[in-house]
Amino acid sequence: MSHINKKRPNTRLQIIQLAAKMFIEEGYDATSLSKIAKTLDLSTGNITFYFKSKDHLLAVLVNELFDFQNLMFEHATDEGKTSLLAYCLELTAIAAICEEDEAARSFYTAAYSSPVTLDLIRGNDTEKTKTVFGEFRPEWTDEEWIATENIVSGIEYATIMTREEDTPLPVQIETALDAIMLLYRIPADLRKTKIAKVLAMDYRALGRRILSEFKEYIHKVNEENLKKSVNRKQKKY
Repeated sequence: MSHINKKRPNTRLQIIQLAAKMFIEEGYDATSLSKIAKTLDLSTGNITFYFKSKDHLLAVLVNELFDFQNLMFEHATDEGKTSLLAYCLELTAIAAICEEDEAARSFYTAAYSSPVTLDLIRGNDTEKTKTVFGEFRPEWTDEEWIATENIVSGIEYATIMTREEDTPLPVQIETALDAIMLLYRIPADLRKTKIAKVLAMDYRALGRRILSEFKEYIHKVNEENLKKSVNRKQKKY
C-alpha cells in the first residue's frame, strides 16, 4: 500500500482510494473497515463518519465499475460490434474474471448480495437493457423492464457463483446468455449466432484484460480525484 499518501488532506477520498484497491485486489470479504483504518492510521470511527457501512463504501466502487463498463461498451460498439454482442461480451468477461480471480469474485458476489449495491446494479442495468433490447420489446412499460432485470440480475449472480468444477465455463456462459436473451424475446437463431461468436473468442484472455484495465481505471480515477481535491484546497489559500 506504499502508493497511498497518508498526508493528503481529503480523508474521504483517501478511504475510497484504498478501499477500492483492497476490494478488487484482496477481495471484499478479506477487507474490513478496521483494516482500511489501520492502513491509513485512522480509527474505524473515522471511516464510519464518511461511510455508514462497508456496503456503502462498496457502492462507490460499484458506481466506478458502471462508468468503466459504459466506456468499454461504447468502445466495443465503436469497433463495429452490435450493442447485443457487446452486452453478451460484458457478462462473459465477468464470468471469466470470477472463474480465474478469487478476489474479483468476492467483489462481484458482494455487489450482487448487498441490497445497497444490488439496487444500484438493477437500476443501471435496466437502463442499459432498454438500449440493447429496446428494438425487440418496443411495447414494454418501465415496470416490465424493471421486473425482467430483477430476474436477469439473479441469472448473473448465479453465473458468477458457479465454479468450473461444478459446470464448465462455456456451459455457464451459453446457459446464462441464452436465458437472458430469451427473456427479452430474442429470436432463437439470433441467440445462437451471438453465443457462437462469444464462445469462439478467447473470453478468458478478454476477462484478464478487462480486469487489468478496470484496476488501472479505478487507480487513475481515484488519483485524479485526490489531485483535484488538493488543488482546490491550495487555491483557497
